[in-house]
Parts: sequence; structure tokens; C-alpha cells
Amino acid sequence: MPRSLFLAALALIVPTLASAESLTLYTSQPNEDAQKTVDAFKAANPGIEVNWVRDGTTKLMARLSAETAAGSVQPDVLLISDTVTLEGMAQQGQLAAYKSPEAAAYDPALYSAKGYYYSTKLITTGIAYNTAVKEVPTSWADLAKPEMAGKVVMPSPLYSGAALIHLATLTGAEGLGWDYYKALAANKTGAEGGNGGVFKAVAAGEKPYGVLVDYMALRAKAEGAPVDFVFPKEGVSYVTEPVAILAGSTHKAAAEKFVDFLLSKAGQDLVVDMGYIPARNGVASPAGFPARADIKLMAFDPAKALADADANKARFSEIFGIQ
Repeated sequence: MPRSLFLAALALIVPTLASAESLTLYTSQPNEDAQKTVDAFKAANPGIEVNWVRDGTTKLMARLSAETAAGSVQPDVLLISDTVTLEGMAQQGQLAAYKSPEAAAYDPALYSAKGYYYSTKLITTGIAYNTAVKEVPTSWADLAKPEMAGKVVMPSPLYSGAALIHLATLTGAEGLGWDYYKALAANKTGAEGGNGGVFKAVAAGEKPYGVLVDYMALRAKAEGAPVDFVFPKEGVSYVTEPVAILAGSTHKAAAEKFVDFLLSKAGQDLVVDMGYIPARNGVASPAGFPARADIKLMAFDPAKALADADANKARFSEIFGIQ
């Protein structure tokens, strides 16, 4: 190629390379969901490259802490399991405030008022039961009735983040509170491990009833498993897989586009396609799930849950006799 043509071609390529955007995502989504999320975002924003790391929230936070200590924070965006973790980061100045225009379509309880984090889906906790039972509970209070003694299993808040949020929610609810957990303990309610163990126990008929996240029961029901699910009349606790931008992000514009995409109608349709309840108002739930407007969310304050976390764990351990 003549030198003049080479230089002309190079002049066209260099600006393109210089203008390319990129961002790094840390997420606790399952691998398949994370890949779908990244692919859909890139399809909507073809000029942005996404590098992503997937792990559990606890491990991602440990990794981020080590990076912070070394002065080499890698991610621009976090998409992890719960708002309590992000509330702690916001209080420590680790998150950037961003007022997404998409927030207008969300209930204020589902995002930080200052724009530090936004919920992207609803994973509620309700009551799963084996379809062989004769009595179907309709409320949280039903699980503490004498006839339920020894028949109920739930994940431990010492192990499961969703269970700790569930504990904070129910102990703060009028008519339930810590007396409710005392009644569960007195009723020989099993409490250990996470949601996976609860599902297996209920599906196998080892325990007729279980406190469980919605999608595990409803997806299994759709596949023919002998389980069903109740959204208790008092309401449900929930985790929301929130998204947040790191304060030290060097790709803020791309990160803001990522937040806006997840909160957009297209992003929420993707959530439904993955089989979760959308956080955005006006978006239909997956088949087999109740409409978003028909789900009663119990009051939850991430800042209070964060402040009370250690005390709540200690009190739970005392009530259930766990050393």
C-alpha cells in the first residue's frame, strides 16, 4: 500500500479507537443471566465494550476491598444481590450518585433517594409448600400455629443474605416482630443453610412448608414439581439485585448508560425473560407469577437493616439456641 494511503487509513482508524467506550462490571448474577445482560446492553449500545467478573456478593466485596486497599479498584459498576451491602458502601463514600431519568417508573422504596443504587428486579420471600399437604397457609402468622410444629423449614439469616433481610423485615413489622421468631423457635422450626436446602426439603416432602424465594418454587412448579407458593397476606420481604456506579469509575458515561439500560423498559423485559419479577412499574411479570401491582411489599429500610445486622444475628442465635 502506498504510504499516503496507509496514513490516510490510519487517520480514520485512530479516532475510532480513541472514542471507543468500555466499562468493567462485577456481578453476582448467575453466569447465564450475566451473559444475557451484557449481550443485551452491548446490542443497545454497540460502541461500548463490557468486561465482567461473576462471583458471589461476599466474594466480590472481599475482592473489591483488597483492590481498594491496594489503590487499584477495577469495576465501574456493581450489580449484586442486595441494597444493604450497597447502602454500606454509599455511607463509606464508595458509590457515585447518579439520578437516572428511568427512576420515575419505580417506587421510591426501590432506589436510593440520592441515586447511589437502583433495584433491577424483585426476588421476594414467601411460603412454599408441598402439594401433598391438606392445609395451605395464607399468612406468616400461620407458620407459628401449634399444628405447624416441626413442619416448617427456613434459611438461616446467619448464612443467607436474603434470610437476614427477611428477618429485619418481619421483626420490624407490626403484629410479627421478635415475638414471631420466638414462636417459630418454640414451634421447632428448622433454620439452617440457604434457600437451596429449603427447596429440596419441601420438594422431597421432608418438610411440608418452607420459607423460600419465589422463583425457586414457581419455576419448579411450572416444570411439574410437587410444590406451590404463597404470597402471604401481610406482604413479602424482598431482595432486588441493585445496580450502582463506583465513585472511582473512570468510565462514568458508559456506567450511567448501563444503569439506564437495566432500568429501562427493555432492560426490565430482559428481567422477565430471565424469569424474575420486574422492579419497574407497568411491566408484566413472567408466566406463573402474580402481577407486579398485586404483590404487597413489606416496609424495609436498608440503612436500618445495615445498622441492626450484627444485633439481629446475635438475637436470632440466642432465640434459636445456635452457638
